[in-house]
Amino acid sequence: MFMPPLIEVRSLRKRFGAVVAVDDLNFAVKRGEVLGFLGPNGAGKSTTMKIIAGFLPPTAGTAIVGGEDIQENPVAAKRKLGYLPEGSPLYGDMTPEGFLSFVCRTRLMSRTERKKAVAAVIDRVQLGEVLHRRIETLSKGFRRRLGLAQAILHDPDVLILDEPTDGLDPNQKHEVRELIRSMGDTKAIIVSTHILEEVDAVCDRAIIIDHGRIVSDGTPTELHARSPDYNAVSLKVPAADTKRAIGLLKAVPMVANVEVAEKTVGATRLLVRPHQGAFIADAVGAALRDSQLVASDMFSVVGTLDDVFRSVTLGKSKEESRVNAGNAHHRSP
Repeated sequence: MFMPPLIEVRSLRKRFGAVVAVDDLNFAVKRGEVLGFLGPNGAGKSTTMKIIAGFLPPTAGTAIVGGEDIQENPVAAKRKLGYLPEGSPLYGDMTPEGFLSFVCRTRLMSRTERKKAVAAVIDRVQLGEVLHRRIETLSKGFRRRLGLAQAILHDPDVLILDEPTDGLDPNQKHEVRELIRSMGDTKAIIVSTHILEEVDAVCDRAIIIDHGRIVSDGTPTELHARSPDYNAVSLKVPAADTKRAIGLLKAVPMVANVEVAEKTVGATRLLVRPHQGAFIADAVGAALRDSQLVASDMFSVVGTLDDVFRSVTLGKSKEESRVNAGNAHHRSP
């Protein structure tokens, strides 16, 4: 049975005077999907999320949240969503417990519902040790967790999370990512982030926007495949065999080019690039074995989202956006 998406963005446009911050955006997020929302500073990410959450009116177009138009039925739409805004604005003179109870009351929960919801969310985001301290005395990490707690307090179907791990230490980031993953099975979640590793960690799909327009939309695997170095092979050969190795590897089917990536004492690291991202590791390995040419430290390059991000938002050439093969993410061929 067809299930409509829980989030639909339709021809969304936002202008601030002469500046077009969001320019005709169209996309949808279904239940069970975590969408990474990426872009350079000023690309329109936070503006888009504020419009979807009903905190900012669009110049044109609209957003549909859980079947409700955020412009025509804002209260009904907001009942179905939780929103973590940029910066987690909070009431500094309240305690976390008092603040969460206040949020429950604004959502018209009964006393029994409030008690149950607050207890559950405190445990879920691990706020117990600061529950009765004034919010203004909390660390940035605890304030961020409290902001996330208010967003998920009423167990909404839709979550809009703007930089949810901002200010968290590595352990806290891991915990929040695990929480997002666990919720992603039953909700539609948009996560805005500038931490590209977060896309691999929690997202099923990622959209990159630049100057208010979508410049890329795909799964993390599809985005990695757009990296200039995707499926390239990095390997070391003895320095004396460099010329022979380059000639040999250039003759391997589907190899586009071979370049010297690094020279060290007695050895040369080569980067063997494929045509159109073809998987060439097996063929490269076979060619080396057949020629009895000794190679070491050989791996197939996955490529990084940084490559793709730079290429689609800055128009960088493959050479400019390439990450040194020795530092790229890799897997054994």
